[in-house]
Order: sequence, then C-alpha cells, then structure tokens
Amino acid sequence: MEYEIKHLGKFKYVEEGEGEPLVLLHGLFGALSNFKDLVDHFKSTHKVVIPMLPLFDLNILETTVNGLAKHVQKFIEARGFTKVHLLGNSLGGHVGLVYTLKNQELVKTITLTGSSGLFENGMGETYPKRGDYDFIRKKTEMTFYDPKVATKELVDEVYSIVNNRLKALKVITLAKSAIRHNLGDELQDIKVPTCLIWGKNDTITPPMVAEEFQSLIPNSELHWIDKCGHAPMMEVPGEFNQILSGFLAKHKL
Repeated sequence: MEYEIKHLGKFKYVEEGEGEPLVLLHGLFGALSNFKDLVDHFKSTHKVVIPMLPLFDLNILETTVNGLAKHVQKFIEARGFTKVHLLGNSLGGHVGLVYTLKNQELVKTITLTGSSGLFENGMGETYPKRGDYDFIRKKTEMTFYDPKVATKELVDEVYSIVNNRLKALKVITLAKSAIRHNLGDELQDIKVPTCLIWGKNDTITPPMVAEEFQSLIPNSELHWIDKCGHAPMMEVPGEFNQILSGFLAKHKL
C-alpha cells in the first residue's frame, strides 16, 4: 500500500477519499498496512484518515493512553473535524474510547475491534527473549486465527520494535498504562452509537471482553466474525467491511 504521508504541523497522517471523516486508530504494533483493505473499501464513500500515533515519540510521562488520546484530540482540532466516525483496533480502540468520553459532541459513532480498556493478554510486560526471532514470530502469529496472516514483513516489523531498547521500553510503558487505565466504570457514560466487531477466536481480547463492552456501553451492537483473531480488519476484511458499511449507513451525518 502506497499512500501519501501528509504533514500538518507536528502531525503525520494518511487521508484518502471524500465524505464524512472516518478516523482509524491503530494499535501498539499497528501499521498503515493493517488498514489497507479498509481504506481501499471506504475511500469511495468517506474521507478515511489515519493519524500516525506517536507511540515512540512522546516523553516517558506522556507515553500513556491519555497522552495518545490528547494527541488525537489535537489532531482532530487541527484538521477542523466537528463530527467523526472513529474506529480503533486494540490499543487504538482504547484511545478512541478515552477521546470519546471527553469529546462526545465531536463523535458521531465509534467502532471497536479487539479493543483494550477492560482486559487484554498482551505481548507481555517484559521481553526476556527480545533477540529471539522465533519467539517474536510465534507471539505475532497469536494475533491471528490463521498464523499465515503474520507475514514475514509483519514479524520483521514487530521484531525491529522490540529489539530497539527505547521502543521496547515505550511499548511496555504503554501496555502497562492500558492495563491500569480500566474503563469499566466509565463506559456507561458513552452515548454515541457503538459498533463492536470481534473475532470469535481472539486470544488477546477474548470474546468475553466484547460481551462485557456490549453490556457496559448503552447504545452498542456486537457482531462476531468466526475463525478470526485480534485484527478482523486484516484477517477477514471482506466480512469486516460489510459489517462496518451497514453500521455507518445507519448513522450518516
């Protein structure tokens, strides 16, 4: 996927298409390629925007879920968006929820897939085998129902992150922040329509997490995708896009 990286002050982002803004928030090991099929599908109907979250660029005190949510808030303000459809995968869903809780008037809908915020089995809080490529490959494969989705390119990307001492420290810091920042007591305050799209075989944020989100968020609907892990938009993009299209069609601005 070759999309132009745009710059606006300190912000870097991808923006494709025209229409209502659909803002995509990636996870801890997320990359633009995670959203390739989603961007290709929705750029004909929406302005699809991927802000590149500064996972490794914030100072250590701001390397938190709240710090990333503030970055998203400043980005949306800088772009002048007043009503957005938010979508977040994994940590990106968590960031989207924190942003939404503080800016509900600016959010038209939120879609969560494999979101943290309640419970997650992460890569682990430490990396005792940082230099072990096979260990990282197996951990990356656990993200998916079909391990073949974890391409060498994807494994190489994760491997390069965890073998960079500073980046590894930031990953652990963010993972700990996500665990500490449990949203269980706040989700009842979310009023915007919420779509949960979950892999039935997600081992990182298991099905019970999706059910808990649905029970806590008042205006939410839950859709399951069978034979699918933690990143449905990558693993089963056709079914994912169909569910999301139906949801967004019901909530046009």
